[in-house]
Amino acid sequence: MDVDVETVEVWGGELGVLQGRLRPYFAGSETRGRAIAYIKGLLSDIPRKNGWQLAEQAGENTPDGMQRLLGSSVWDAEAVRAELQTYIVEELGETEAILVVDETGFLKQGQFSAGVKRQYSGTAGRIANCQVGVFLAYASGRGHVLLNRALYVPQDWIKDPAGCQPAGMPDDLPFATKPELARHMLEQALMDQVPFAWVTGDSIYGGDRRLGLWLEDQGIAFVLAIAKDEPLWSEFQQQRADKRLAAVPAEAWQRLSCGDGAKGPRLYDWALVPLPRLMQSNTIQHALLARRRLSDGKLAYYVVFASAETRLQTLLNVAGQRWKVEECFELAKDEVGLDHYEVRHWVGWYRHITLAMWTLAYLTVTKYRVGETSVEKKQAIDPG
Repeated sequence: MDVDVETVEVWGGELGVLQGRLRPYFAGSETRGRAIAYIKGLLSDIPRKNGWQLAEQAGENTPDGMQRLLGSSVWDAEAVRAELQTYIVEELGETEAILVVDETGFLKQGQFSAGVKRQYSGTAGRIANCQVGVFLAYASGRGHVLLNRALYVPQDWIKDPAGCQPAGMPDDLPFATKPELARHMLEQALMDQVPFAWVTGDSIYGGDRRLGLWLEDQGIAFVLAIAKDEPLWSEFQQQRADKRLAAVPAEAWQRLSCGDGAKGPRLYDWALVPLPRLMQSNTIQHALLARRRLSDGKLAYYVVFASAETRLQTLLNVAGQRWKVEECFELAKDEVGLDHYEVRHWVGWYRHITLAMWTLAYLTVTKYRVGETSVEKKQAIDPG
């Protein structure tokens, strides 16, 4: 494939921007240089992006330096993540953006990696020995990236402080459910004034009543997936989602797209069932949103909190954006080694994941800039 000079310049220029942004967070020249080499290694086409291969890619004979970068070197992964957030907002930020919460598994061997346990992994589609990370993704019209991350730590670990120490985990680490971790990241986004209009996520988060109430208290609109047996309140009555939907007449269903997929518009049948609350303001709506697959009639359910003026198509578009985080996971694992790490320590996990998120953001922002350049070139050639 031929690549024009302008495209090469965009990719190279954006890599220079990345290096400039990261420079203040790595005090020593050796650590700074190795961090950039690490990211370049994640960008490379080497098949396995672990310490050995990243070191070889950087021209080093042993993985010791890369291991120090993730372990004993002095730098603050949270400060680097905060700078990543600033970069994302500046380059991809939009007021109508959507925050997506989801988790992904990292398959592991042994029992000593921080937070590892036999637990369900969506990556494996089964119970497996793995770590689980909860992520907050940012999806706008310019692209979608991973904005924040938290390692989920099962209660078994929290109850065994002696076992936590070899994994480098904080002594006072409290247990937090996945929805609680998601809420902490959403709180951080609010505090940092990240521009967004919606929150979406799967049924782990939609089924957590405390998370939903917190979002409502903050006035944050959401479309969150729920299970079919989720109990839903409307005025004085509580009823399962599927039972409530069963009373909907056939004419209430509408065939609409929730966005374009690889094969064109993603068409489903949709129904919106109001769930009015007692003393509810007429400026907001609570509702059950249902999606029916055309091929086999399989149903999916969502709980909605939004402005009363929100159009149905807008709700569908938000629901359709939930898959953006899956695309982030797939690209990050396939292209930038999100799950290729071999560190066991708490600090090492956060450091590797943060640098992989930076690499993913670089790819996303540069792709957007290349697209902008292509449009500008086309307009210059054919202004009409």
